[in-house]
Formats: sequence, structure tokens, C-alpha cells
Amino acid sequence: MSLMTELAVITPTYRPDAELFDLLHASVLRFTPADTVHHVFVSEADLPLFSKYEGPRCKVRTSSSMLPRRYRPVPGMNYHVNVRRPWPPVRGWIMQQTIKLAAAGDLDADLVLMADSDVVFVRPTTADRFQVEGRRWLYREDGGVTADMERHVIWHRVARELFGLPPAPPPPLPDYVSPLNAWEPAVVRAMQQHIEKVTGRNWLDVFNGQLHISEFILYGVFVDEVLHAGKDLLPSDITVCHNNWQRSPLSVDEAVKFAGEIGPDAVAMMISAKSDTPLEPRRAAIARVAEIVGSR
Repeated sequence: MSLMTELAVITPTYRPDAELFDLLHASVLRFTPADTVHHVFVSEADLPLFSKYEGPRCKVRTSSSMLPRRYRPVPGMNYHVNVRRPWPPVRGWIMQQTIKLAAAGDLDADLVLMADSDVVFVRPTTADRFQVEGRRWLYREDGGVTADMERHVIWHRVARELFGLPPAPPPPLPDYVSPLNAWEPAVVRAMQQHIEKVTGRNWLDVFNGQLHISEFILYGVFVDEVLHAGKDLLPSDITVCHNNWQRSPLSVDEAVKFAGEIGPDAVAMMISAKSDTPLEPRRAAIARVAEIVGSR
């Protein structure tokens, strides 16, 4: 997909997040190295809207370009169907995860950042931020998955099944889910190959055949439990992105207050798209962080 680079950014997005994506992409251009390319994946219908970003530092592609021809979109619905195994149909949320995995495994980069559309970078960001004492970084919140987080528990179970691992111990379990996550393409490729070895099927078909799965839990469990490169070798760090998961809109004052609480190690900030926070508070939050960073 590209020449070998140290860092790349991947964002699947869609029309309702177009304004948020504009803020994200501007921050990628500002805060990542000049050879960092932002790889953006959209539907065929949304391609005209996002094609204006195409350039040396942004590659806009359709999600279907990453899929084998046996996957067909269902007209008028956010589903794909694998014509070889048409049931269950692949929901849009699962397909978005598939695109991340396929794209990350295909990239010639040392490190890939998975950035949701509601993320913005707020400080200079290089691959070195995701390495500690020569060891690659892993986002892992130890004990972050509790028994009441039923979907996360299922994601752990499914990941371990795909890797041929014994069942997980009772919660609490580690959480690997973040709006900004760092993957090594070489590790993604090894993970794909391991799934195929265990299941005897193409990793993409196996992944898309799941009703409940998380790409981030999958990657984290693979690193920790299959590669055994986790707790003793890879430091966990959850300070990289300053997050607000609130589901209701933030006012300007609330957004500015939230931004003012950003930690010194965070390179990005996220106000959840599900909050429906307008652009004005988001821009105010970005401006507040710029003041803080400039004063340090």
C-alpha cells in the first residue's frame, strides 16, 4: 500500500462523522511526521465526500477494496454478505473492524495508529511515544473488564477460542479497547496466520463469521497470551489519549474544563461522537489544550 514508513494512521469513517474526521485529519497533518500517511476507508457512497483529502499524506480507499470479491454489500443496508457463507451477514460494525485488521496487516510501516474519527492529536506524535525502554507499547488496562461488562467478557471468550486458548479466568480481565491504539503490522500478520492455523480457514472469514468480537481485545489477547510478550515484557500505558465517553452533548464550558484536565503524557484527545457534541465546543477544547501545551 505504501513505502516503508515508521508510522501510519488508519481511520475507517463515514458521512455522519465527516466534520469530526476533518478535525482529526488536520491534527494528523500537524502533529505526525512528514512521512506519516493517513489511510482512510469509506463506503462507495461516501467516497466522493472524502476524496478531497486525497494527497501525499492521505490515501482514501473504499472498504470493499480491502475485501475478497466473495464479499458483496447489501444494497440499502449497512451489511456485507460472504456469498460462500451468507449467514450470518456481516454487520457494518464488524466489517469496520475487519478493514482495520486487513489494512494494518497490509501496510509497510513499523507501527500503525488506529484513530477513530472523534480523536484529535494535540501533541507531536511519533513511533517513539509507543516504545518504552526499547520495548513496544501495548494499550492494556489491567482489571479493566469487570463481570458486569458482558460484551467485553464475550469478546475475551471469542478471542481465546479463535486462538485455541483455554477459557479465560473469571473477571476482572484486562481491557485493550481504546479510541487510539497502536498496532505492529508484523504482529497483525502473525495473528492472522495463527487464526488460520487454529481454525483451518481464512482469518477474514473466521472473523466475519462472529456475531460478537473486538479487534482490540483480539490483538491484546494475542500479544499477551499467544506471543507471551505482555505483562512481563510490554509496559501497559493508558495515558496516551484523554477520553470523554459522555453520551450527552458537552457545552463549551464543559469541553474546555475537560480539555484542561489533559495529562502531560497524552498525545491525543477524544470527545465521543455518541455525545453529539457540536463543533464549537470541540474546537474550544482543542484551543484549550493548545494553550496548555504552549505553556509547558
